[in-house]
Amino acid sequence: QLQASGGGLVQAGGSLRLSCATSGIIFKINTMGWYRQAPGKQRELVADITSGGSTNYEDSVKGRFTISRDNSKNTVYLQMNNLQPEDTAVYYCKSSFQTITFWGQGTKVTVSS
Repeated sequence: QLQASGGGLVQAGGSLRLSCATSGIIFKINTMGWYRQAPGKQRELVADITSGGSTNYEDSVKGRFTISRDNSKNTVYLQMNNLQPEDTAVYYCKSSFQTITFWGQGTKVTVSS
């Protein structure tokens, strides 16, 4: 129901745009989030956006990443600029409405120095 895409290999300082297309959920009422999991580390929240458009970012990505949503396309995006090697991880999207959550399959981002 959540299909993440847009990952890849990029050099430090580069940019990527992740997309998460959804189906089977009432997208506009869900809080959508991007999480990441680096090798050997726990999954962490990168950014999320509420149904009303309020956003929240993990400190290390503030000013570099932008989360957005297009309710007409049932899709959430993560624009990632000035990528750094420490951003290397598998990125997952998540939908949340009350206690109902779904996860996408993940898309890998690798940033070379």
